[in-house]
Amino acid sequence: MTSPVNSPVTSDATVTGSRRGYAERYAAALMNTFGPPKLVLARGEGARVWDVDGKEYVDLLAGIAVNALGHGHPALVDAVTTQLRTLGHVSNFFTSAPQVELAERLLGLLDVAPGAGRVFFANSGAEANEAAFKLTRRTGRTRVVVAEGSFHGRTMGALALTSKAAYREPFEPLPGGVEFVPFGDAEALQAAFADGGDRVAALFVEPIQGEAGVRPLPPGYLELARRLTTEHGALLILDEVQTGMGRTGAWFAHQHPHIGGGILPDAVTVAKGLGGGFPVGALIAYGERTATLLGRGQHGTTFGGNPVASVAGLATIAVIERDGLLAHVGRLGATLREQIAALGHPLVGEVRGEGFLIGIELTAPVAADVAERALQAGFIVNPCTPTTIRLAPPFLLTAEQAGTFVDFLAALPRDLGGDLA
Repeated sequence: MTSPVNSPVTSDATVTGSRRGYAERYAAALMNTFGPPKLVLARGEGARVWDVDGKEYVDLLAGIAVNALGHGHPALVDAVTTQLRTLGHVSNFFTSAPQVELAERLLGLLDVAPGAGRVFFANSGAEANEAAFKLTRRTGRTRVVVAEGSFHGRTMGALALTSKAAYREPFEPLPGGVEFVPFGDAEALQAAFADGGDRVAALFVEPIQGEAGVRPLPPGYLELARRLTTEHGALLILDEVQTGMGRTGAWFAHQHPHIGGGILPDAVTVAKGLGGGFPVGALIAYGERTATLLGRGQHGTTFGGNPVASVAGLATIAVIERDGLLAHVGRLGATLREQIAALGHPLVGEVRGEGFLIGIELTAPVAADVAERALQAGFIVNPCTPTTIRLAPPFLLTAEQAGTFVDFLAALPRDLGGDLA
């Protein structure tokens, strides 16, 4: 008799079928919150994926900046499998060695001195930002300043920090006290603090806005933000959910001198690439004051920081370090941006970003059309705005794979956006 532990698990998920068949089943079984799926993916390896019909694609989105190590990386698979066989889940009435070790590693990556910071683990970026929002309430102040174009998540607190009206309005009233200022506008930021700055609990900002079209903050902005928040006793919280964990060629985007200017924030949120595809997020707080704002019983999570998620994070960090992927991301990302900008294609305008977070600004609102053409040609990209294509590929992307995408862009019809030639 086969042991229950070793018995194969079967389900409908193992049944092969066509893209159309799965799409019909999807429509009948899942809530329509994302629209019809573009593909039904079956497997992946490195920076490539295959759909159920056997077609191969170069994945230039990585699950929206999640699959840092690509698909099926053996180190990540081995770490998760071994841990799941050993100890899969415990409540946060207890701890495990991986949880403690991952918290220590994150503090170290942010240059937090031993004992001078604390970590709260969650399951996603939205949950990490939700925890950060609750952190601001514990200051005794209620004003939170946020940049226009921000995206911080879709839970009610994180949604209150997100500026897009189409996301917010169906769920209002949202938690109050949030004020939006123009993105990257130094004068507007100074004005926000000049008028009642001592009532500001926190400034909440992304070093590079992802959903709004890969828009980096201008040089000097975070230095000004640090000075203003310090002068007024407010927290500076950086949302590095999309930009963190090596995505920009540094562990965190604000660590680039031309972005952060050497500043130290009060808190950082991270998720996406942290687990290499396994759900895990974190709120990381600097200093005794910030790190102790959330006390016992004031926040919690069932799954956050479980042993499997923690070893996924540890394995992801270890591979990035072992294989020199920060340097690779920085070099190839810069090369890819330069090659796209040098095409001289009338449809390609500004090319923005850092490392493997790239925004291609188009000269006409045809991003959805370009993304569909890319899909047909075997590339997965994201039209994050009507005029912007976002790339956030796995760190294992090769120069050859990147080059094939540049060739695709070069071959786009020159009149795709109208009379551009």
